[in-house]
Amino acid sequence: MERVWEIAGNLGETHKQVVPITVFVTVLCFCLVVGHLLEENRWVNESITALIIGCVTGTIILLISKGKSSHILRFDEELFFIYLLPPIIFNAGFQVKKKQFFHNFFTIMLFGVIGVFISSPIIATGCWLLFGKFGINLSPRDYLALGAIFSSTDTVCTLQVLHQDETPLLYSLVFGEGVVNDATTVVLFNAVQKLDVNRIDGWTAVKVLVDFLYLFSTSTALGVAAGLVTAFVLKGLYFGRHSSVREIALMVLMAYLSYMLAELFELSGILTVFFAGIFMSHYAWHNVTDSSRITTKHVFAMMSFIAETFIFLYVGMDALDIEKWKMSKLSGWDSIGVYSGIMLLILLGRAAFVFPLSALSNCLNTSTRRSSSITLNHQIVIWWAGLMRGAVSIALAFKQFTHYGVPLDPVNATMVTATVIVVIFSTLVFGFLTKPLISYLLPHSNASNLEREPTISKEALQLPLLSFEESAATNLLRAKDGFSMLMERPVYTIHSFWRRFDDAYMRPTFGGPRSNELS
Repeated sequence: MERVWEIAGNLGETHKQVVPITVFVTVLCFCLVVGHLLEENRWVNESITALIIGCVTGTIILLISKGKSSHILRFDEELFFIYLLPPIIFNAGFQVKKKQFFHNFFTIMLFGVIGVFISSPIIATGCWLLFGKFGINLSPRDYLALGAIFSSTDTVCTLQVLHQDETPLLYSLVFGEGVVNDATTVVLFNAVQKLDVNRIDGWTAVKVLVDFLYLFSTSTALGVAAGLVTAFVLKGLYFGRHSSVREIALMVLMAYLSYMLAELFELSGILTVFFAGIFMSHYAWHNVTDSSRITTKHVFAMMSFIAETFIFLYVGMDALDIEKWKMSKLSGWDSIGVYSGIMLLILLGRAAFVFPLSALSNCLNTSTRRSSSITLNHQIVIWWAGLMRGAVSIALAFKQFTHYGVPLDPVNATMVTATVIVVIFSTLVFGFLTKPLISYLLPHSNASNLEREPTISKEALQLPLLSFEESAATNLLRAKDGFSMLMERPVYTIHSFWRRFDDAYMRPTFGGPRSNELS
């Protein structure tokens, strides 16, 4: 036995990087096996499984190292933002149900953008009032950063329980808000880093808003451009006639290139790669061979799955990082007070925008053909879905309060441990309660009574936007009718105009069947 330990020790000295990576990959494989065995149990999703296994693995490493460390690898926020986050966000855009997403685009943007700007100040102000009672002193920038960090949501647990076919509206809102929320919090976090905290006045909020709008619009435009360029190249060169591997590789590399270009120009890589995914699935996906279509969907989903599992596995291990706990000077009861206070602020910040903005969305959609609005039960599910915190919160906390994964002082260590505890508590506790809550609020017998968006008739799609073959009076009449429709049903009208423009100009240029060919 001593000989075995001696060999293991020699291997550890010789291959300092290979051994921890091997162990981590082994634990990842174990997560996959356990997740498969628990597939029938929708109470426990992959995130919860990875967290629990991470905690158990951290405990074992802590015992083996005699209390020195619970880590196999040292977390680096650059690893997260450059290698782990892009496949997760790109897959979300690539797999999104575009029809539902854009039908509910206005409501999704209300929750995902305006909601963050409501909850973030509430959380930042609450932390400022709360932490002073425990002797924690942070800079104004740190408080504003905490508002963004704890406004980021993780809706995976809720999405696993919801049935997309039974609750299309609710699923679309929860999914769409989750992605837009991540992008918004990162953009807001980056805008906060550029603030001159020594000169905060009435114009500060305006400056943040202007920076946000600039980052949001330019990042989106870059993602759209990347998706369209990829589609145009695939359509024009038709890689599939020689090798399907090249066309798959081009899609993967162009997606990653769009993300890195956004980071290079200090834009939002999340927004860029998300819209690149949407436009690649809308156009480029139709320009590849049938085998490549199947392969790309599975490859992108696989990359996203491994990245998410990796992150939650590490978070579980990091909860037992003795170095951070020793560095934090708070007593046990004070720590509980800080964690409880942050959770209460998350609950309040979430409620402060979900219910008012749902009422606003219902008012604005009263003139549409929706058979039902966002009911109170739906609003509670949306509120609950956004209470869980995940990978983006962890990464932003590490970026703000550590230097290459190591906090430099006790206050920073307290902020990192608080974020880790909030993520674990919200994921485990709220995640376990998600299924019974949804089963109670949305019984299957009533699940189908959700909104059905109005469909666009074939005749409407075949009508031209403007026709040179018709008189000016006819074109003006059509424009007048279109403007009236826009005032009465803005989302439906914009969508119908987009479908006609897409069929007339975009699909012939960038690829994909026309709408009347899909019917």
